[in-house]
Amino acid sequence: MNIPLLSAYILAVLLLIMTPGPVVALITSVTTRDGSRRAFSTLAGTNAASLVLMAAAILMLSGVMSLSELSLALLGIPGCIYIGYIARQGILSPASSAEQPLTVQSKGVWGGFITGLSNPKDILFFMAFFPQFIPVTASFSTSVLVLALVWTGLDFAVLSFYILAIKRWVKIQHQRTISLLSSWILLAIACAGGAYNVWTIFRALAR
Repeated sequence: MNIPLLSAYILAVLLLIMTPGPVVALITSVTTRDGSRRAFSTLAGTNAASLVLMAAAILMLSGVMSLSELSLALLGIPGCIYIGYIARQGILSPASSAEQPLTVQSKGVWGGFITGLSNPKDILFFMAFFPQFIPVTASFSTSVLVLALVWTGLDFAVLSFYILAIKRWVKIQHQRTISLLSSWILLAIACAGGAYNVWTIFRALAR
């Protein structure tokens, strides 16, 4: 096993997951509004979405599937709209009441899955950087298994830390502020992602 390459992969995954983005913002918002149990189910959804993106990257490496830049942009538009919808629900919910939950569609396994599947950070990582770590072992299948297990474990550990830290160490009044801030971050990500995808589509069609 290529230990230096595996170490680089672990560091890259940690930095990617820990950096604020739509998944962290969603997990934070759900934790503050609906509690840790709902947050963990949302985490399961985001984790499953990451594995789907990883599987897509593996299929592309195997030559089974091919996705153009235009295809990725078209797939990203609905995801950005969904993230914007979640953000809107969080912003419009009264910031002074933790009893005002997000809608059912924006939380839980399904909400986490859709958000994770449209996460620009994960898409970029799996399509552009993930292939560089395949030589971590001499066997393609073994490498895929190792990388998938490392990702799943680190993803669950880091996001679990966010959930438990918020519930254990952040006071109720601060949780409401964090929830509103997370919603605005989600909205900014949705707008930026949507603008980028629209620009990519126009650029591809103009060629």
